[in-house]
Amino acid sequence: QVQLVESGGGLVQAGGSLRLSCAASGRTFSNYAMGWFRQAPGKEREFVAAISWSGSNTKYADSVKGRFTISRDNAKNTVYLQMINLKPEDTAVYYCTGDPSLRAVVAATGGSWGQGTQVTVSS
Repeated sequence: QVQLVESGGGLVQAGGSLRLSCAASGRTFSNYAMGWFRQAPGKEREFVAAISWSGSNTKYADSVKGRFTISRDNAKNTVYLQMINLKPEDTAVYYCTGDPSLRAVVAATGGSWGQGTQVTVSS
């Protein structure tokens, strides 16, 4: 497994942008598919985006398509989530996850999870 630490969350106005980062420790990061989930108060954790180990395959929730972009830098052991045109409904704790299987990442059954970073979008 890899250890994951998210950063980059904060308070932003609607229409604004943020970039989340997830730093991974461990030499196997480049073999891991990575993903982002989020959980709003009183709601279940939901899938946001995922990326294959090579970066060639990405997946997005319909609610964020065209606004969020997932990317990775294997040399830096980091995965990113660029978020633009943020909406109040994007307010949540965002979690990074990783697993050798992209399918497991998308299904939220990945073996590694970070502690989360808060994103708050004001109207």
